[in-house]
Amino acid sequence: MTSHVIADDAEALAVAAELADAFRAGAARRDAERALPRAELDRLSSSGLLAVTVPAEHGGADVGAATLAEVFRLLGAADPSLAQIPQSHFVYVNVIRRQGTTEQQKFFFAEVLAGRRFGNAQSEAGTQHVQDIRTRLTPRPDGSYRLDGVKHYSTGALFADWIPVLARAADDELHVAYVPRDAPGVTVVDDWDGMGQRTTASGTVRLEGVEVPADRVLPHHLTFRGPQLHGAVAQLLHAAIDAGIASGALTEAAAFVRTRSRPWFESGADTAVEDPLLVQRFGELALRVRASEALLKEAARAVDTARAGLTDDSAAEASLAVAAAKVQAAETAVEVASALFEVSGTRSALDSLNLHRYWRDARTHTLHDPPRWKLQHLGRHVLTGARPPRHGLL
Repeated sequence: MTSHVIADDAEALAVAAELADAFRAGAARRDAERALPRAELDRLSSSGLLAVTVPAEHGGADVGAATLAEVFRLLGAADPSLAQIPQSHFVYVNVIRRQGTTEQQKFFFAEVLAGRRFGNAQSEAGTQHVQDIRTRLTPRPDGSYRLDGVKHYSTGALFADWIPVLARAADDELHVAYVPRDAPGVTVVDDWDGMGQRTTASGTVRLEGVEVPADRVLPHHLTFRGPQLHGAVAQLLHAAIDAGIASGALTEAAAFVRTRSRPWFESGADTAVEDPLLVQRFGELALRVRASEALLKEAARAVDTARAGLTDDSAAEASLAVAAAKVQAAETAVEVASALFEVSGTRSALDSLNLHRYWRDARTHTLHDPPRWKLQHLGRHVLTGARPPRHGLL
């Protein structure tokens, strides 16, 4: 695969906007038919957009968090499923940046610049909680590892060149093993049947006696031994997708009301767009969307600031800013996607229009992690000054 190399933040945003326009056209059909976006992902790879966080010293654009968040917001407004697929890709590029050796960085950043995609195999079903990881890396006499386990919600794995696998080694510490998608012992099952995010292929990955060279394993547990932005960046991208869903739903609702809705007879208006109660509701929804986008930008700035001078305090501020953005964006996405029907009227509920995909995507995507715990960390910080904990969901 050949891939364009994006030069800077401005080009990254321009390419994202162009791709979002192209992907928007077929999003409703892909969702309705569960047509997996292989061609669209190949276009995303060849555009160079998946390599924009590669460090400059390795030939990448090394864009800031503000740019990356806007890229995801644009893609999320066009097709939330498609936007979610590369979220893990950027998260695990970030792991290499933080924990990779010089040789690991050289190898994997070259792969990313060439258009190779990372999926993920991190979550497991039937365990005590989300961080109860039972997949094991067992050392072999030659210094390599044997990898065994079963993963669920493995977004992007079906389309990946490399699958980063979260596993515990003999010391019970968390590591990430980067495994080729076609490695012997790796089985990717397309069994995702969620009501929303239908084309993310977030199915099962089975790992049975997979041989992993030592230089394909990174010590992820070290990420959380000091101030870190791993969780903040991961959550920032989820917040951006939610903000995108809200923006896309509001745009769709406005277009529907302008062209297809009728005014309520009691309003005295000749058209739906003149109905004062509809105008009021659109104003309320627009305010929510603007607030989500403003908090998203603020959170991205906090991440960029912390990246420039990483300390316990700057990392904490970034995590808290992202937490606030994520709570706001999640609530707004669900509200606006639901209100789409409220403002558009009965005709908007026709299954053939597939406008309910916005609500299904919002409701499904916002279940990744509970906003109530982000509010807990925000509240504790306000009351006691306590820093949020260090983990990958904050």
